[in-house]
Amino acid sequence: MKAHKLLTTAGIGALMFGLSTAAYSDNWRYAHEEYEGDVQDVFAQEFKRYVEENSDHNVQVYRFGELGESDDIMEQTQNGILQFVDQSPGFTGALIPAAQIFFIPYLMPTDMDTVLKFFDESKAINEMFPELYAEHGLKLLQMFPEGEMVVTADEPITQPADFDNKKIRVMTNPLLAETYSAFGATPTPLPWGEVYGGLQTGIIDGQENPIFWIESGGLYEVSPNLTFTGHGWFTTAMMANLDFYEGLSDEDKQLVQDATDAAYDHTIEHIKGLAEESLDKIMEACDECTVTRLNDEQIAAFKERAPQVEEKFLEMTGDDGKALLDQFKADLESVQQEQE
Repeated sequence: MKAHKLLTTAGIGALMFGLSTAAYSDNWRYAHEEYEGDVQDVFAQEFKRYVEENSDHNVQVYRFGELGESDDIMEQTQNGILQFVDQSPGFTGALIPAAQIFFIPYLMPTDMDTVLKFFDESKAINEMFPELYAEHGLKLLQMFPEGEMVVTADEPITQPADFDNKKIRVMTNPLLAETYSAFGATPTPLPWGEVYGGLQTGIIDGQENPIFWIESGGLYEVSPNLTFTGHGWFTTAMMANLDFYEGLSDEDKQLVQDATDAAYDHTIEHIKGLAEESLDKIMEACDECTVTRLNDEQIAAFKERAPQVEEKFLEMTGDDGKALLDQFKADLESVQQEQE
């Protein structure tokens, strides 16, 4: 099992010492949810490089576990302890219900070129989401995809019936729980730090994540059957504390935007081919692992259950959620027509 870093008193003490020197000094603090070399870390390190090469500012990057779990780093960002945070809408959904839109199954396409074009051109992504995040004291700087979601379990999954009586780990996200209920599983919320052990001991029977995360977290070691269901992409969002951002000079605001753009371009290049590379590593390291890619007929059986998840999303989010979903679908249709 790969080691997981834990939040320590010393780590918090060092963080607070930096605050006592200057609340919003040129030492900017940035936390994310992943390990060294993972997609969020690639983005953060490129952001750091750009800022430090083009200004006198420093950026301190904190990886998973160094300042707690996802809920902890979001709270620290909202309170101004952190200036920047990268967090999946899977966790942010508890704070911003409309962010759960990414967990409506089979809403997103699976073709990477189409996905990337959608993120670049979508009005929902680039105009509507920033307004939603600002309502919660957050400046949304960039949303970006990390990879197709892959299910791992104690046996291969080929049909909804295979999920019967299976406890599938989900993030603390009501709509994701609804998705796995619709698929026939028992959704089981569990912090990331407990997932490996939960799979190892049978507390849970499976989980979902992008393939690179399955590889870097060693999840295939305890959950060896991988299923490409085609139901969605893992999305993440890089944000700043809104008060901090609005207090920046125009020059520093431009620096932050330029650094964000550079990090996005660098990260998109990084994820191209990453899924194939990660799967190759898994198969080389694991003799027991199996890979199942659902065919169109098998996918159709899961798609039939998606409308109830969409209905639940609308119940949770009301008129604002409907407007966002309508725009989301219109953006996707426009991009898909352009790709034809």
